[in-house]
Amino acid sequence: MNKHHESTGPADEQQITLRGPAELADALPYLMGFYPNDSVVMVALHGGRGRFGGRLRLGIPQSPQEWPSTADQLAECLVKGSERRGERPEAIVIFLCQDPGDGESPGQVMERLRPLAQRLRTACGALDVPVLEALCISARRYWSYCCPDARCCPAEGSALSLPGTSVMAAAATYAGIQVRGSLREMEARLAPLQTPAVAEQPQALDSAGAALVPRILDEEGRKEVARETLGLARALMKRLREAPATAPSAADSRDDSLISHEEAAAVILGLQDRGTRDKAAAWMEGPEAELALRLWRALARRCVGAYGEHAAAPLTLAGWVSWSTGDEPGARVALGLALRADPDYTFAQLLHQACNEGLDPETLRRCLRGERGERKGRGRRRVERSIRHRAVRPPAVRRKSAQSVRSRPGSAVARRRVRGSRAHGRGGSRSGR
Repeated sequence: MNKHHESTGPADEQQITLRGPAELADALPYLMGFYPNDSVVMVALHGGRGRFGGRLRLGIPQSPQEWPSTADQLAECLVKGSERRGERPEAIVIFLCQDPGDGESPGQVMERLRPLAQRLRTACGALDVPVLEALCISARRYWSYCCPDARCCPAEGSALSLPGTSVMAAAATYAGIQVRGSLREMEARLAPLQTPAVAEQPQALDSAGAALVPRILDEEGRKEVARETLGLARALMKRLREAPATAPSAADSRDDSLISHEEAAAVILGLQDRGTRDKAAAWMEGPEAELALRLWRALARRCVGAYGEHAAAPLTLAGWVSWSTGDEPGARVALGLALRADPDYTFAQLLHQACNEGLDPETLRRCLRGERGERKGRGRRRVERSIRHRAVRPPAVRRKSAQSVRSRPGSAVARRRVRGSRAHGRGGSRSGR
């Protein structure tokens, strides 16, 4: 279960009138940007005509014992979040989306989730916000938990409209809104690979950890690893850009084939350093944003086996680039997976909250642009000082300086750390959150 909820701000102004449970059920994927799986979705309604406002999604807790506390948390989050954006909801619509398990019928899913629907209605009512409608959607059928009229809401449920044939589908097509597939499909693009070809990836991560961790623990070595990581990441982005075009369905597999196990391991472990990761976050706009997103997705898929927690860094970067480029549904999915990999990953927590509250990513973009400009300025000044210094320094001083570097005491410490790292097996710095 993903315990980190996802929400969105109000939709763009588009006059669409939805009448009854059937049209509400058909509108759900267009409201979210994807087809939710195993999800609680709550939508705030504003004004006398029920204008759609904030939306919130959470994976359905597997244990019914969690349902009361989850319902209270979700209701409070949606109402308080709407108030922070300036308008308290007049009502709320609830969707429970889950396909049947083995040996289970869609109707049984609806009955099993009925206590959760009732608890959500009670939690909203406790905040003086009524639930206008509560729907269960399972196996492309829907039921209403609120409507007692069997003529429009029969006990066996009703079939959803064929995809693309509803009122909302027509309006979304006119407005250029796209549904990105199901939540399950979006998560699969970021999930660890399970193909035989990736069997050697854990060994490559082990080897890279043994080599990189001792260097990261040393101040100068850490700077070198950062430069190497970013340089390799840029080289991989260039390789992705120059690769021949392929069908969208094969794009991820093509990207995976262009990155070796060793290259993936080096960048994944290098990104565990917070400073390195923050510099990589500057690849957030323009032509490099698409390439960076492809790279972060590919690296997230390489965090296999015992290295699943390391996926938090590339997943967070993927979520940030998606949000920065206007793909809020993709951002929330990636950031939710990052928090599933490491619930305490601070950067993902902050981005997730900011995205959910409808903040403008331009604030963070300006900050990252400023930091990148300062780094370039510092780099130019260092080069200029180095050139001037070399022009006046005697050769004997240079030889003495080189000798002192080779014999500095820290080198022995570094060797001991290398041996210690190898003795302890898997490596990977968790210094950056």
